[in-house]
Amino acid sequence: MPGGGPNPRAIVSAAKRAVSGSATPSSKREATGLSAPHGFSGHLVGFVEALRARGIPVGPSETVDAGQVVTVLDLMDREVLREGLACALLRRTSQRTTFDGLFDLWFPAALGERLGAEDVDIPRKPNGEVDIIELRKMLAELLLQDPTGERSQQLQMLAAQMVEEMGQYQSASGPSFSAYQAMKDLQPELLVSKLLAGLAAGMDTSDFDSEVARRTARQRIKAFRGTVEAETRRRVAERLGRDRVATYGVARQAEDADFLRISENELAELRRSSQRMARIMASRLASRRRRARRGEIDLRKTLRKSMSTGGVPVNLVTRKPRPGRPDLVLLCDISGSVAGFSSFTMLMVNALREQFSRVRIFAFVDRADEVTGLFDQVTPLDQITRRIFTEAEVVGVEGHSDYGSALKGFAEKWPDAVTSRTSLLILGDARNNYRDPELAILRQLADTAKHSYWLNPEAEKMWGTGDSAANRYAEIVEMHECRNARQLTTVVGRLLPV
Repeated sequence: MPGGGPNPRAIVSAAKRAVSGSATPSSKREATGLSAPHGFSGHLVGFVEALRARGIPVGPSETVDAGQVVTVLDLMDREVLREGLACALLRRTSQRTTFDGLFDLWFPAALGERLGAEDVDIPRKPNGEVDIIELRKMLAELLLQDPTGERSQQLQMLAAQMVEEMGQYQSASGPSFSAYQAMKDLQPELLVSKLLAGLAAGMDTSDFDSEVARRTARQRIKAFRGTVEAETRRRVAERLGRDRVATYGVARQAEDADFLRISENELAELRRSSQRMARIMASRLASRRRRARRGEIDLRKTLRKSMSTGGVPVNLVTRKPRPGRPDLVLLCDISGSVAGFSSFTMLMVNALREQFSRVRIFAFVDRADEVTGLFDQVTPLDQITRRIFTEAEVVGVEGHSDYGSALKGFAEKWPDAVTSRTSLLILGDARNNYRDPELAILRQLADTAKHSYWLNPEAEKMWGTGDSAANRYAEIVEMHECRNARQLTTVVGRLLPV
């Protein structure tokens, strides 16, 4: 093939082997370090497998497209290869951070110490130790310049040299590298004021320009820290293997983030994707509703009609379905431990209003209150959460989670909320702070409702430990583990009635 590019047929064949399960396991490929025992095609399929493992859906067609793309790219231009594979393999912009992290591991910028990094003269004291103050000044001068082209290369070389000289440490299994070790003494955040002074030179002193300079300074410092972390992951991957480093060193998809440990950035990404997830659940409900229109088999009428065929039920008779959308009631714990889980679920289910005849949302910490009117299509989730705490009576005297008190207050204040047409959905970790769980009230609500489910963001193995009353509640209401948004979408799409 002209240019010596990879053979598309080999890539297609490797992709099919990966899909059928006959490709070489990742652990065996890593036995030879960073080599590619199956050539570039096998290496590309391994990269695709890593993307799938981190929650990015890449199918055989995208894999074949990627194989076709690399046949026309200059494989010596790493950034062109990055962009070409991203165009072929990704479907959403939210997947780019995870993709870039895995790309840096599977297509590293270098092996071992970077060539040219030794040319970077890190300032030193007379005794040979690194002069942190002078190094900080050196970094500030580089960050003040345009962080592209030659300056970008110098920053990468500086980061590589810092990881090599300042980031090494001795672990139980031998020498390794740490981004924290490399950055802990430098503390680049202390450079914000110096960068602000340099960026503001020659600019107006308006508040707007000052804010632009402040954000630019923080962004450049954050970018440099990311360069050091990427360099550290590359060096550690050479020792431990790509797959192992990818499990903890590469950003996960927001849908896979644990609700109880979710970061602000991941929660913000979930908020932006809530409408997309709501559409997925709506399509599942619509599909189930179409199937339900056929009705269940009427066994008596089917057997009676089979008399004309000698008792063989050739023609099945179904009961006429009874159309009608059910009511949905959400009872959500919004205390600090599960606030992110409950708030996101409330927002997503609220987007499904048209799938139900009526949706009512109740929130509680130790006192329940209706918050249905606070939800709309334009108010951001964080503002809704603030409004719940300021405008609704969800916190009592103590302000600690009390499921028993909330259930009792809900049943007394809104006795008509749950009827025989209602599907009751309870959200929370069931940690009751050793108080009375009021099991009788929950049993009464469950007996009244047409369906009742409990979604718990804690791992099932933690149910019933400490102050958790999950096991006792699970005896009354069907409880499901929902630790992340992907699991939540699957469970809710399966459980919600049609």
